[in-house]
Amino acid sequence: MRVIEGVIRDRGSRYAVSGAHVASRADVDDVLKALKKKKKFAKATHNSWAVLLPEGPLKSDDGEAGAGNVILQVLEGAGVQNHVVIVTRWFGGKHLGGDRFRHVAEAVRVYLAEK
Repeated sequence: MRVIEGVIRDRGSRYAVSGAHVASRADVDDVLKALKKKKKFAKATHNSWAVLLPEGPLKSDDGEAGAGNVILQVLEGAGVQNHVVIVTRWFGGKHLGGDRFRHVAEAVRVYLAEK
């Protein structure tokens, strides 16, 4: 698993992006479990994720409504399959409005650029 911390900071919120090659939903669950073994990721406000598997797309907003879909759209646009991408957010106390979706998409693009 690759983890990139400090990808974006805005109004107190901090973002990280992580990911790994996966072949099944069970693999996705294993990657999420491994990430959340790190205390700071377990305590994050949101760990939103998405993946394109042969049997179809999977995603989770983890309370950040719409974030999983944003991740999925970037993955689809880049043609990335069998690779789960997780965008982690630690809420900084101020609502970001629509900027949060731009930050999620940018975090995924940063991850894919370094892949």
